[in-house]
Amino acid sequence: MTARFASLYQALILRNAPWVLLVLFVVIGFLGSYIPGMKLDASSEALVLEGDTSLEYFREISKRYQTEDFLLVTYQPEGDLFAQPQLATLARLRDDLAALPQVSSINSILDVPLLQSPPVSLADVTGGDIPTLGAGTANVDMARQEFANSPIYRSLLTSPDGKTTALQVNLQRDDKFYRLLDERDALRAQAKQGVLTADGQRQLAQAEKAFSDYVSEVHESQEELVSQARAVLDDYRNGAKLFLGGVPMITVDMIDFVKSDLKVFGSGILLFIVVLLLVIFGSPRWVLIPLLNCVLTVVFMLGLLAFLDWRLTVISANFVALLLIITLAITIHLVVRYRELSALAPQSTQLQRVSDTVSLMARPCIYTALTTLVAFASLVVSGIRPVIDFGWMMSMGVTAALLLSFLVLPCVLMLLPARDEKGGAGGEGSFTRYFAVATERFGGTILLVSVLLLLLSGWGISQLKVENRFIDYFHQDTEIYQGMETIDAELGGTIGLDIILNRPSDKAVAVLDEPQAPVDSAVAEAAAAEFDQLFGDGGPDDGGADDFAADSSFAGDDFADDFADDFGGADDFGAAAGSAGASQSAWFTVAGMRRIQDVHNYLDGLPETGKVLSLATFYELMQMIMGNVDDLQLALAERSLPESISGILLDPYLSPEVDQARISLRVKETSHSLERNEFLKQVRRHLIDEMGFEEEQVELTGLLVLYNNMLQSLFTSQILTLAAVFVAILAMFVVLFRSLSLAMIALTPNLLAAGAVLGGMGLAGIPLDMMTITIAAITVGIGVDDTIHYVHRFRDEFPRDRNYLQTMYRCHGSIGKAMYYTSVIIVFGFSILALSNFNPSIYFGLLTGLAMVAALLGAMLLLPKLILMLKPLGPENNAQQSRG
Repeated sequence: MTARFASLYQALILRNAPWVLLVLFVVIGFLGSYIPGMKLDASSEALVLEGDTSLEYFREISKRYQTEDFLLVTYQPEGDLFAQPQLATLARLRDDLAALPQVSSINSILDVPLLQSPPVSLADVTGGDIPTLGAGTANVDMARQEFANSPIYRSLLTSPDGKTTALQVNLQRDDKFYRLLDERDALRAQAKQGVLTADGQRQLAQAEKAFSDYVSEVHESQEELVSQARAVLDDYRNGAKLFLGGVPMITVDMIDFVKSDLKVFGSGILLFIVVLLLVIFGSPRWVLIPLLNCVLTVVFMLGLLAFLDWRLTVISANFVALLLIITLAITIHLVVRYRELSALAPQSTQLQRVSDTVSLMARPCIYTALTTLVAFASLVVSGIRPVIDFGWMMSMGVTAALLLSFLVLPCVLMLLPARDEKGGAGGEGSFTRYFAVATERFGGTILLVSVLLLLLSGWGISQLKVENRFIDYFHQDTEIYQGMETIDAELGGTIGLDIILNRPSDKAVAVLDEPQAPVDSAVAEAAAAEFDQLFGDGGPDDGGADDFAADSSFAGDDFADDFADDFGGADDFGAAAGSAGASQSAWFTVAGMRRIQDVHNYLDGLPETGKVLSLATFYELMQMIMGNVDDLQLALAERSLPESISGILLDPYLSPEVDQARISLRVKETSHSLERNEFLKQVRRHLIDEMGFEEEQVELTGLLVLYNNMLQSLFTSQILTLAAVFVAILAMFVVLFRSLSLAMIALTPNLLAAGAVLGGMGLAGIPLDMMTITIAAITVGIGVDDTIHYVHRFRDEFPRDRNYLQTMYRCHGSIGKAMYYTSVIIVFGFSILALSNFNPSIYFGLLTGLAMVAALLGAMLLLPKLILMLKPLGPENNAQQSRG
């Protein structure tokens, strides 16, 4: 700090300490009043890649096929699932769940239509006279077999062993959510194109806020729904095993885990910090002042974020813990320096001690803050919204921690009387001097171990992967884990994936639409007789052959003439055939369905997939009921099916308006062989290369695709960005130390620390995901702090005797203490997170501790050895070196 700035700081801040503290307390108190209203963002956008076009396509498909969110309840009674008492209990459970708010319908074994219990004819199907277990019209033994073998229900509503069933609790589609989303995205698109007016900018801000507020309302209502659903299940746990699943439940529980960790372990970390500060400094003064500074900084930042309506996500919830680390590190460095100066000049006034402390520590602290900002800025380009927000929050937090530390601690000290302090370069520094002894005596070993660690880290980094099992985020005794495991193993998988087959090219359509051989009049008469027997007697508007002739869009002109000759209605039939044939979906033909069936069977045979549903399911059922079917019978079935059946078999898998077919499958998240990216590539490659589909015909969408896109972006956006961060930090080192060689030396321990953490993750098999990706930035930020403080102190101490070895001992006995204290407190404090039920919190705590240890060892062993060996500050004096 320059003399002019030091005198200005002394006049404005230190001499007006009470007023400065009063203003700070008022401002922080005002911002703190907003903290109770702070919200966590649990929207889908908090878990996907920013600007991912796949997200837009996913929403388009969801809207087209009217897919709904749902909760899934698994029910496994102790007795026979199909026994009357269990079915009666299941019916009561269904009714209680149906009474919950936001529930639109429930699919269960009691309600779905059964086509083989006993077998029904097409007339029964079209007449709506279909047996169900709930109505008591189905044969229970036959139903047991049908649920085990039906192409619709097997591994969907019952497990293969018939002991477990699922109730799919469908939630009402939230039209307001999608309306607000569309309005916001439309304005965003205009802003991106640069065509948004000033009025449009205001509308965009209003749309952003309206959507954000509504997302919070939705999450609150989902929390209430999940809580009520669990209360319902609790009434039925006696004599049965029940689990609750579904994306809404997972979202709610993840947020609950984070909230719980913030409250329980945040308090635990603070308590641990208090105990360790008391052990280290042995004085309530040096416990309360650092603690006050940390609390005020956290309250200030949380209040500011709440005031700005900037919401925490699952990722940025770690923001509080990291802010605590950074604030504590700055505070301890100031405290240790103040104690050193007080011990060296016990007769000095409080103003002089505080002023000197601030002057000496301002430059290194500012540079540590700037380099830490650069490290966290690497997260801003991640392309993942919660990681981007986390990067900005940490950048703001680091700035706040720096400013408040240089305001709160000095001003509080100015209100306290000066006293004798112990904290010189000897005494309390005795333990850290062991690091100096090790550096002097075992320097060669340190270099060798560092090289080996660097090589091992490089190999570990090469083993890093982004593939992870979402289920591994949770302990095995949690409901999320057990529910996902049960659903994957017994009920067809967890994570949704849709295969979209678009309209074939004209050439392909021509192949699918090749005219069938002319129909013999006897065959036509037999078909007409069968249709009349099933659907009517041939009279007008009875659904029989005459009416079908008028409506059919499958028969060609020759068949129309034959049909007309035998049954009448040639004019109507010919007109319908001529006008409707072009608009009929190419997929709703025997040839089209066989193509879909090939894809369906291929997907069903993959080890990573669970339940697969498509038009092939409808085709298989038609064959079960009618034997071999042709295009005419398919058209008849489509026209005659009641809405309750078509809503299950046709509407979710066919969009005639755009001639598009959808194959819906669920992927087993618990599968150890699942590698999402390779799996998606394999499916697409097989459909195009092996099955002959055109490139533009095949689209993959669903939560699996969105999550995979986010994971795959981590390597390109983060690992490569870290290289740029190190280049930027090197440039800042050159400016700070005014020496390229010293800057290179200072950077080396940071490379080793970052490599040790990332390499350790690779060797331990910890995947790189949006929770652990922040560890790299944390490691760089923490490592840089230790390096800057040590090198800055070394440069200040070296001119005293120009003796590298003596300077190293002095630095280890002074600044080394602050580095050591900070590391010990953080390592032990964050080790408490190992007790969390949320595995990402465990990884965060343990990896943060590993980052601190790696940074400390690099700065206390490798860094001084490199300085002793390379002598970047020039030659020594000729006086003989000794430790003194």
